[in-house]
Amino acid sequence: MAPRKPHPTSTAKPDRALEETLERIARETMSIETLKTRNSDSLDFHEVSVWRLKEALNAAYQAGLSAASSPRSK
Repeated sequence: MAPRKPHPTSTAKPDRALEETLERIARETMSIETLKTRNSDSLDFHEVSVWRLKEALNAAYQAGLSAASSPRSK
């Protein structure tokens, strides 16, 4: 199997509301303090149970549905 190539970094500025939503989901569902890279394995890599991951993915999906149906996004 060939090694994975790093994902290209986007030059677009991330949406602040999106960043805040993802940070909140990570904090509330997986007890991850921040999603910022801190260049430390103990801070940047987390062991997460599959049920917590499922909960986080569901919260992100629900946030997307909510954002798509809000008047401001149309």
